[in-house]
Amino acid sequence: MKKSVYWLAIAIFACTFFTGMAQTKPLKSSMLISEKPFGKTPSHEDVTLYTLKNTKGMEVQIMNYGAIITKIIVPDKNKVMEDVVLGFDKVDDYIKDSPYFGAVVGRYGNRIAAGKFSLDGKTYTLAAQNNGQHLHGGLKGFDKRVWKTIAKTTNSVTFAYLSQDGEEGFPGNLQVQITYSLNEDNALSLSYEATTDHATVLNLCNHSYFNLSGNNKRDILDHSIQLNTPYFIPVNSVLIPTGEIKSVTGTPFDFTQTKKMGLEINANDEQIKAGGGYDHCFATKKAPGAFEKIAHVIEPVSGRVMDVFTTEPGVQFYTGNFLDGHLTGKYGAVYNKRTGFCLETEHFPDSPNQANFPSTVLRPGEKYTSKTVYQFSVQ
Repeated sequence: MKKSVYWLAIAIFACTFFTGMAQTKPLKSSMLISEKPFGKTPSHEDVTLYTLKNTKGMEVQIMNYGAIITKIIVPDKNKVMEDVVLGFDKVDDYIKDSPYFGAVVGRYGNRIAAGKFSLDGKTYTLAAQNNGQHLHGGLKGFDKRVWKTIAKTTNSVTFAYLSQDGEEGFPGNLQVQITYSLNEDNALSLSYEATTDHATVLNLCNHSYFNLSGNNKRDILDHSIQLNTPYFIPVNSVLIPTGEIKSVTGTPFDFTQTKKMGLEINANDEQIKAGGGYDHCFATKKAPGAFEKIAHVIEPVSGRVMDVFTTEPGVQFYTGNFLDGHLTGKYGAVYNKRTGFCLETEHFPDSPNQANFPSTVLRPGEKYTSKTVYQFSVQ
């Protein structure tokens, strides 16, 4: 009797175990990722284009050159799928002449005054290629490098790059990586990590130009925007911060309530004149590193909506003031002034030279992390 009970228990256990295995077997993902060759650089490095796609039809294309977002295809209110970022059809055009369309910029996104900063008693000299100021990592920043693809899943791709000590004048061997992932809620997530073997400064961001009308049908002036940023960073004539963190109240920079991008873009205001429109960093009041929504954008004709979430303390709102019509991109679109806008989630410009700004110093033993999400919907 005892023997029978023993074998019965074994049978029940086996049945339960294998049934549980069947029930817990991972379901096949509905997300899709594909890749294809996308040309070569002048130094014959292979460029690969990756496509992420969810079951809603949203599609994101990213290449390993510059970790550049080349397309974001999302539905409008009538479920028409269109591309909402500026860019080109060929890698050659990105290499030849691109105002950072879709790229990861670094080591230092935005400007550093006169291309110089001091750290731990030593002065470092960088390229000063933008009106005598350092901009977006220098002459050959991260946007002009071929990144290594180190991981792929059904809904993500991860790129890595080793920026060597002294590259573009920055100290330290910096190992950096970015993961792009797409979910079923039409949210594109950008997650950054970095470490260094020597104290350095670091400010990474993505420089996508958005136009939610789809395929660049219209300029961006009728887009409405709300920013959860009670402050902005005033700049001088060469767009270097004055050091002040100023309230937006009573200025054309007050987007705490939703308003059209073009409403005050030509206002008689010294800061508007300095930027030729909006080309300023806006500051949040959230806790350092907190992940919160900082922007809400609506395009009224298509009904497309974009919400931006980030861990960063600021966002550079740029209205394409320097686009001048000499570039023709995807769909034959001519990129004229204010045909795209940027929301570059980041630390403040010139932070290495501004003691009252949040620090951008990264030291050995520390890990840099940053996350930004662009989520799309309709209304």
